[in-house]
Amino acid sequence: MRVFTQRLSATPRGARLARHLAAHQLHDWGLPHGSATSETVASVVAELAANAVTHGRVPGRDFELRLSLVTGGVRIEVTDTRSGPPRPPGPGDVRPPGVLDEHGRGLLLVDALADRWEVLDREPPGKTVRAEIDVPHSSRPGTLQVRPGVWSACTDTDHAPPRPSAPGAGS
Repeated sequence: MRVFTQRLSATPRGARLARHLAAHQLHDWGLPHGSATSETVASVVAELAANAVTHGRVPGRDFELRLSLVTGGVRIEVTDTRSGPPRPPGPGDVRPPGVLDEHGRGLLLVDALADRWEVLDREPPGKTVRAEIDVPHSSRPGTLQVRPGVWSACTDTDHAPPRPSAPGAGS
């Protein structure tokens, strides 16, 4: 499994840098700039990094970006030093943002773009928001090998089972 980890300042500049580093790292791993996967991962990283800077910031503490190539996709983890929200939205938990609201869309975007995501508490106080983006079979670099029924190198308790592919889906 390939892994990229970077600590970044909990500032708007650090959040922007996280997005650029993610796109560059994916390109180095064989998922080119401008591809659907690269754009999706960059968007999710941007939202999670912005949340870490805006809501998870503790003065003097950095946040961490971790990208991993896992079987079948890309895992994104953003860790900050504040416990508590965000929590994945449940039915009726999220009020849709108003047309003129400047905030409130980040987790809705993550929920729409990521194939899976969750929030993990960590010790000492803090949290990690983990999201996974499936990579279409035709876009996978040669190093990603997929076996039927296997999603990632993690334990079964870490992830939901893989979604079955549609009949006739190209592979």
